[in-house]
Amino acid sequence: MYSHFFAPSVGGVETVVLSLARGLSELRSDAGTKEFEVTVVTQTPAKEFSDAALPYRIVRQPSIALLAKLIRGADVVHAAGPALAPLILGFLTRKPVVVEHHGYQAVCLNGILLHQPDRKICPGHFQAGGYSECMRCQASEISRLRSWINLSLMFPRNFIVRRAAANIAVTHYVEKRLALPRSSVVYHGIEEPLARAATQPSAGKAAGRICFACVGRLVREKGLPVLLEAAGQLREAGYDFELLLIGDGPERPQLEAHIARERLGDFVRVTGYLTGEAFAAVLENVRVVVMPSIWEETAGLAAIEQMMRGKLVIASEIGGLGEVVGEAALRFPAGEAAALAGCMRKVLQDPALIDTLGLRARQRAVALFSRGRMLEGHAGIYKEALRKTKG
Repeated sequence: MYSHFFAPSVGGVETVVLSLARGLSELRSDAGTKEFEVTVVTQTPAKEFSDAALPYRIVRQPSIALLAKLIRGADVVHAAGPALAPLILGFLTRKPVVVEHHGYQAVCLNGILLHQPDRKICPGHFQAGGYSECMRCQASEISRLRSWINLSLMFPRNFIVRRAAANIAVTHYVEKRLALPRSSVVYHGIEEPLARAATQPSAGKAAGRICFACVGRLVREKGLPVLLEAAGQLREAGYDFELLLIGDGPERPQLEAHIARERLGDFVRVTGYLTGEAFAAVLENVRVVVMPSIWEETAGLAAIEQMMRGKLVIASEIGGLGEVVGEAALRFPAGEAAALAGCMRKVLQDPALIDTLGLRARQRAVALFSRGRMLEGHAGIYKEALRKTKG
């Protein structure tokens, strides 16, 4: 399994690969023998992370020669994203390559299908042959030379993923957007310890201000200014509540400046990145999770995690995020602060929605996003890819 980023790096891909590799390595046949021997290859250095604590082998920052050797010795190569090195080496050594698409890198230079010059959703310029628009999009953020390099690398990447043994999309929306051959959908799965730790209905917490929170990296694509604008509208209308931004990232200085400029500091707080007991303690007081993304999220792992905890979710109706939450959430058009404020207002006016929709979210998460279902889906795809190669 090749994942460019891996623990101790923090993110959705890292979380999924960590869980998937552990789960596969623990699968046993009816006879009690291991079904999979897993090796995870990554470019992320270990730092203080203990690789020995995991039940599978980790190879970090390998040379091309070592990566080639590992791929030659594998039955199946799983690429967590269309990274070129494992794709090319797998293609040249005729190994069945399974590509899992956590983003849109196979059909988009920036990987998020967001046209940077106007910050609008990309209609699919690369797939339509609109390479000049791809260049214009890239040039708004990086040098023209780097833009040319990125565009040039898209052609071998797209060529190989179209010939992969299998392409795994994390939602049906992603499958449709990528439009790649031999595609199937496997939803992200949540580990059972999280499921058992799901919160109970919040009736006992009804007193006091309702606490909304946004959980995740503080980046432009997450639409956090839209959330702050909606919060400001509600405060001006006289509503009393709390808002937490749980996470860290490059947009934190701008967000804190916005909070100070608009005088939102008495009810809005940025916590920074939290883990473990500190994260659990903060979530204990959170009754509603808001995901105001303005890009076509492939799935929204943070939404799945909070649904499994039984939280009410308010989410942008965009990309795979809208598919994940389904009818078990309050949804609004992406980027529309007034519509988001309307969803938050519903909760403030009728707090009973917190328990009603929270229970519905929990039931949907248990039905669709179990870890066992994720493992079963991947295992079947690997075995089928190997069978076809040998056949």
